[in-house]
Amino acid sequence: MKSYTIHLIRHGISQGNLEGRYIGSTDSPLAPEGIARLNQLKSLGAYPEAEAYFSSPLKRSIQTIKLLYPEVQPVLIDDFRECDFGDWEGKTAEELSNDPTFAKWVESGSAVTPPNGENGGVFMQRVCAAFEKIVDSMLRSGTTSAVIVAHGGTLMSILSMYGLPRANYYDWMTEPGGGYSLRITPGLWARSMVAEVYATIPAGKAEDSSDSKLVIDLAREAADRAFGKNGKKEKNES
Repeated sequence: MKSYTIHLIRHGISQGNLEGRYIGSTDSPLAPEGIARLNQLKSLGAYPEAEAYFSSPLKRSIQTIKLLYPEVQPVLIDDFRECDFGDWEGKTAEELSNDPTFAKWVESGSAVTPPNGENGGVFMQRVCAAFEKIVDSMLRSGTTSAVIVAHGGTLMSILSMYGLPRANYYDWMTEPGGGYSLRITPGLWARSMVAEVYATIPAGKAEDSSDSKLVIDLAREAADRAFGKNGKKEKNES
């Protein structure tokens, strides 16, 4: 039976990542360390080619896909943007220590919508709706492979919703420039809307650099606080 593959790749390290800042909707470009790391990963292990290429519209994702695939003109998907952290954008946990809403978020371990920010359920719904549109378009057109370059939260939303084997949201955390390959079988997708996660990206990559480990540790800690100990988003109450 014909199958379809979608390769999910996280953008490279931005300066905000290195500083531990919340940069969901902030249009932060790649840091020099991020560019160097992507070049290293590209040289050490092959990134998968595809028939179609998609990207978040934010600079760090566009720069990443253009660096990895210089000849590609990606389709920009607005709903693949990272979650908007509202008043917390561009700030570190230390800078937010006196914010009572942030303190509640940290102390309770439950999902809290940042002031003037995006509800976690709404974020996940928009990401998953955009992903389903891509899958449906591939199935209709016969396009058998695609690459999506986006953000950690975007990729974790997709993987926690559709990925097999099943895993919690932050269990799908990957280093900047890393990701996963999914295999979609039309019959299984039609019945259960699930996809087999069959490989990591890039193939043959080197061990995590200290910068990448720092970014993963910071993001995993934030995800644990935001989504609770089980890594599951609360349902949107609106």
